[in-house]
Amino acid sequence: MRLRSTLAAAIGAVALLVSVPGSSSASSAAVGEFKYVYTDIAGHPQPGKLVNPPSRRCITIPEAAGEYVPPAHSPRNLTKSTATVFTGARCDGKHYTLDPGKSASSRLELRSVVFS
Repeated sequence: MRLRSTLAAAIGAVALLVSVPGSSSASSAAVGEFKYVYTDIAGHPQPGKLVNPPSRRCITIPEAAGEYVPPAHSPRNLTKSTATVFTGARCDGKHYTLDPGKSASSRLELRSVVFS
């Protein structure tokens, strides 16, 4: 009987230790804003932004997700994390890294981004 309760306690402790890091990493975010410019349906430039985006997860820019819409451009990384922007949706294609606080010109086109 004592062996069962000791084993149950040990398994519970291991489960608790394994679950704690997972829950903290799942809630991590790139604190701040990531700004960009996209083209609206009328062909006019519009500001867009991601606020406190999740880290280590590919984010396709919603306004530039479609194959037949222009990509977003002029990214400004105002988060505290490094942003890697991609020319394709789902973090495909060529990529460029923007350190925290950095920006790029309108020549840098993007459709997705991931934060470190």
